[in-house]
Amino acid sequence: MAAFAESGTHLAGTDTLAESGAGSGSNPDVSLLYDINGLAKDAPTWFDRVMEFVGEYGLLFAMVLLILWCWWGVRRRGGEDAASSVAALAWAPLAAGIAVLVNVPIRGFVERPRPFVDHEGLEVLVSGKTDYSFVSDHATLTMAMGVALFVANRKFGLVGIVLGLLGGFCRVYMGVHYPTDVVGGFALGTAVALLLSPVAAALLTPLAKAVERSARVGWLISARGAESRGAVVPE
Repeated sequence: MAAFAESGTHLAGTDTLAESGAGSGSNPDVSLLYDINGLAKDAPTWFDRVMEFVGEYGLLFAMVLLILWCWWGVRRRGGEDAASSVAALAWAPLAAGIAVLVNVPIRGFVERPRPFVDHEGLEVLVSGKTDYSFVSDHATLTMAMGVALFVANRKFGLVGIVLGLLGGFCRVYMGVHYPTDVVGGFALGTAVALLLSPVAAALLTPLAKAVERSARVGWLISARGAESRGAVVPE
């Protein structure tokens, strides 16, 4: 009887472990979360601090700098398509803002808690995250800007999309989002940037052309146009 009881206890413990393993293993979203976030536990403290800054602020700042860099090249080159090119670049931050606004009712409807609320043992690098998890605002912002930048300029846009993907990885690494939160953010940002791009071009291009004709702020669109506007025309 004692042996039977011991065997029963062993089987019960085995079943409990099996259920626990199945609970995480059967959900690839949670399993991938633990795999990626587990890298933070093994990494040195200084690297975690770098990832924290990059994932929270650094990549968004880098994306803005990338857009400004592209704009600077467009205005220096000038040409007949300068206004439409600058209008396409202006759409990148606007697309990001609209995508985040669209995400507000989505997060309120889904009401998914942050992963560290429901799952123990995560290495959370950023504290104070009390809002809902799905969809990731950071992933939405960076991917919307990256895709909109790709529409305006392929070379710069590819770099922007890579930055967006890296940003999504950082959010999971930091323990503040599930992988599906990030994928949802990528999808939302891409959809807004692409679907509304024709409407944005139709509205922003005439505005950019009007700015280009201005003697005061025409340099925002084309540096060459500003030089021609400032030249003295002989009688």
